[in-house]
Amino acid sequence: MSGRLRARQLGVIGCHVCGLVCKDRLGERGHARCPCCHTTLRRRRPDSIGRAWAFLLAGMVFYIPANALPVMYTGLLGSSSDNTILQGVISFWKDGSYGIALVIFVASVVVPCTKFLILGLLLVTSQRHSRWAMRERARLYRLIELVGYWSMLDVLVVATVAALVKFQALGDIEPRIGIFFFGAMVILTMLSALNFDPRLIWDGMATHE
Repeated sequence: MSGRLRARQLGVIGCHVCGLVCKDRLGERGHARCPCCHTTLRRRRPDSIGRAWAFLLAGMVFYIPANALPVMYTGLLGSSSDNTILQGVISFWKDGSYGIALVIFVASVVVPCTKFLILGLLLVTSQRHSRWAMRERARLYRLIELVGYWSMLDVLVVATVAALVKFQALGDIEPRIGIFFFGAMVILTMLSALNFDPRLIWDGMATHE
């Protein structure tokens, strides 16, 4: 790894929006724009780690009421109840809707907790300019980007189930305040991933050269 040339040594810079590799003229002009998408070029995103930490911690805070408060009201066959995420999972599982229960559990518990752990790992190791498992950490960041597109799946499931129940006149299902906090948590973690500059992962290589 240490024998490989870095972009700064080659005098090039990558656009963080479209990925185009451009001639690095920041030293000459003080600023430059990508010739393809006209985005302002930067060697590193300003305050990347600080912004990513802020969004991540805010997302973790919002995740607490997202689990503690009801996300869905159900009124079926004369009985009604407000359900939290886990209560909804248990309810669907007992009713035999194993697929829906599994999707909600993965989307609302497994995926968010995994994102918290991975983003925290990336931020801590990048702050420390660690050389540990740089390739694997870069793959983890790409995984977080990919998962981000499916993070609203839980909200979509609640909306779809509510629509189906009302359409078939089986009862009444309505979203509750907890789903707002869950949606806000998803957006905040996505913003955390977007503000993290993955190029920081490789800075540890230069620090120890």
